[in-house]
Amino acid sequence: MDIDPGPKSKRGALTLAIDVGGTRLKAGLLNQRGEMVAGPNRVNTPEHPAPQIVLDALVDLATPLGDFDRISVGFPGVVRHGQVLTAPNLGTPEWRHFPLASSLTDKLGKPTRMLNDAEVQGLGVVSGKGLECVITLGTGMGFALFQDGHPAPHLELSQHPIHKGKTYDQFIGAAAYKDVGHKRWNRRLRRVLANITTLVSFDTLYIGGGDAKQVDLELPSNVHLVDNTAGITGGVKLWDKTLDSMFATAG
Repeated sequence: MDIDPGPKSKRGALTLAIDVGGTRLKAGLLNQRGEMVAGPNRVNTPEHPAPQIVLDALVDLATPLGDFDRISVGFPGVVRHGQVLTAPNLGTPEWRHFPLASSLTDKLGKPTRMLNDAEVQGLGVVSGKGLECVITLGTGMGFALFQDGHPAPHLELSQHPIHKGKTYDQFIGAAAYKDVGHKRWNRRLRRVLANITTLVSFDTLYIGGGDAKQVDLELPSNVHLVDNTAGITGGVKLWDKTLDSMFATAG
């Protein structure tokens, strides 16, 4: 989709929002209201997703979208100060300490902010009231907490064991769905939701990600399925002034 954004003073800042997944890489342009104005462009995650290969693929996704002013990235793992610490579904050893944020800035010439992908999706859906929890269902399981709209310190719940040594990723990730089938996977999900309810005592829980469409459970009134596009549209919220302190030392 081609756009003519016009002068920045008239159109407002445009955000290139990137969603890195174990299965797909996605990118789109967002206006200041978080509305998609170009894209999203998608490509399968490379079979051997080494950092430089993924970086090149993201640049290729971004280039046809047109001009933008800043970049937001949701990444499936632990990220801190613009660096990747873990990437369970992309090959953690190769990614550890890779400066993805500054690498994108070097390639595309715009400032970059990066958070865990579940946190970015959460920024696109939370109400900003009370303790809110977000899980994403896809290659693995993403997890994020928000207090009054502000991201809490990241917890990598997906790598915690839940049953017979299996982590949440292994228990309800995409491979598990394929292995055990629809009914058993939903029974597993019911167990996961019960555990998270006990652990977090959230006011509201949101379920997103590509496999949210497989959820076949009667959900409580404070648990909601949300559109997977929030993984991109939440990207504009990374640039809210209320989050400036989170990125003050990100470089």
